[in-house]
Amino acid sequence: MKAITIKQPWATLIAKGYKEYEFRTWKTKYRGDILIHAGKAIDKKAMDRFKNLNLQYPKGCIIAKAEITDCIYVDDEFRKKVLPKNPEVYRGLITKDTWEGYGFKIENVEEIEPIEVNGKLSLWDFDYKG
Repeated sequence: MKAITIKQPWATLIAKGYKEYEFRTWKTKYRGDILIHAGKAIDKKAMDRFKNLNLQYPKGCIIAKAEITDCIYVDDEFRKKVLPKNPEVYRGLITKDTWEGYGFKIENVEEIEPIEVNGKLSLWDFDYKG
């Protein structure tokens, strides 16, 4: 199954349903099941921003199974649509007019028992038996 490594707290925010898009500078044609891997790297500013949620932020493990259903270019129209859905999550991620990239639409998220594994760049394959 395909997997994607995401820094914390973003991986947990996806697993818990707070964040429905993962942003990258590259696009993908892939649609289908995806494993959400919480990388060992963290976004320190974001961790401080979300400490009030009292969530656990595991690192170096797969924490959820989901589905990539779309890959959308982030333009002004997209920003206007997505920012109001959860401004606390998306503020700073896509509000910079100079940032160009894509939003991978993540749906049907299901948390799983963490599986320790090293992450990789881009989309990568993992032999998931769940």
